[in-house]
Amino acid sequence: MDAGTLTVGELARGVDAALTTWFAGELWVTGEIADLRRSNHGHAYFQLVEREGGSRNLASIDVALFDSARRYVNSQLKAGGGVRMTDGMQVRIRGRIEFYAPQGRVQLRMSGIDPAYTLALLVSERDRVVARLDADGLLSRNAATTLVQFPLRVGLATSDGSAAMADFVDELRASGFAWQIRLVHVPVQGHGADELIARAIDQLIDEDVDVVVLVRGGGSRLDLSTFDSETLGRAIAASPVPVLTGVGHEIDTSVADVAAHTSYKTPTACAAALVGRVRDGWSRADQLWSAIPPKALASSQRLDSDLTRELRSLPRVARARVQAARARIDASSRAAGPVAMRRLGDEQALRQRQVHLLAPSVRRSLERAERRLDVLAASADGADPSRLMRRGWSIMRTSKGTVVRSPRDVTMGDRLTTSMADGAIESDVVRVVAPADTNEGEPDDSR
Repeated sequence: MDAGTLTVGELARGVDAALTTWFAGELWVTGEIADLRRSNHGHAYFQLVEREGGSRNLASIDVALFDSARRYVNSQLKAGGGVRMTDGMQVRIRGRIEFYAPQGRVQLRMSGIDPAYTLALLVSERDRVVARLDADGLLSRNAATTLVQFPLRVGLATSDGSAAMADFVDELRASGFAWQIRLVHVPVQGHGADELIARAIDQLIDEDVDVVVLVRGGGSRLDLSTFDSETLGRAIAASPVPVLTGVGHEIDTSVADVAAHTSYKTPTACAAALVGRVRDGWSRADQLWSAIPPKALASSQRLDSDLTRELRSLPRVARARVQAARARIDASSRAAGPVAMRRLGDEQALRQRQVHLLAPSVRRSLERAERRLDVLAASADGADPSRLMRRGWSIMRTSKGTVVRSPRDVTMGDRLTTSMADGAIESDVVRVVAPADTNEGEPDDSR
């Protein structure tokens, strides 16, 4: 074999030696966990990636966390606040660069992790989201919505079958009120859970609920990071229905808590608040109903007393008003007498003048009307059918009573009735001669 020719194994050892020399010892690397998977032997494998704008990978490297180191890393995570490695998590890890010859792969053999780095990023991101929502005027928008006194129609977004759901529902049902619970199952942690919860809020709003409730149990700061999402915060702020949160954390406040109408530390506390509101409403209603009878009785007694006083004073007031009315009438009568006499005299004089002026005109109008009436009577007498029929005129009708005015009004075979002054003649049509066909002296061959 040539001195310049290497076997694959020799090349692999050379690459490993170069990497070991260049990256001597262990080093710290930051990035985002992607494609995390665990083997049956207790090992964990993932990619540590650097993204551009949160989407496209700029760089990535394979990471191997073997079982021996995994136990130590888990103890670090537990001591650092119970953080759990998941996809999408920003981490700062320690390890050694090595070349894995069997697969020809450069990888980072992980040996430690810095939980404080991840937690600090989560807090920083939460603060950034809160500041952005505040700048857009969204933090107090849902708090301004009205929570009805009896929010019995509850829209619940949580993981179906979870302890958080059971705690919330059990607390409501134990109250004995007629709750109507509409559940939308959603994951409450993990990549994309925030978008699913935001969609669940929109779905519940469309179902005409009185209040939307988001609940989940306790967990690490990282587990609860779903509720620090800007997407979820904006969905809560945009809701026209009050949104309540009952997320199981006692110390930190999430973005969802800040944007919500009201936040509670646990699902049970959230349910207890709803029960208390309904119970207070019923209590006030009972108080109002209880106050109605005594108030009504007092009002009735007061009105009865007022009416009695009015009735007692009525005769005196009536007499006074009658006397005052009579005095006004007498005064008016005394003042109206002379005026009325003058107006009556003026009216009589006016009527006499009008009669004197109208008399000749009325007589002329009557004479003209009488002459016109005589002319109309003579015309009517001359047009009297009986008078004309005595002079030889007759009227011909069809069997339907229609007057025959033209040969076109009848057809062959029609029965006709001819009325005269002293009787009538019935006949059948055997020939019809239209005006255009009339020709005296020529026989009609149609018969």
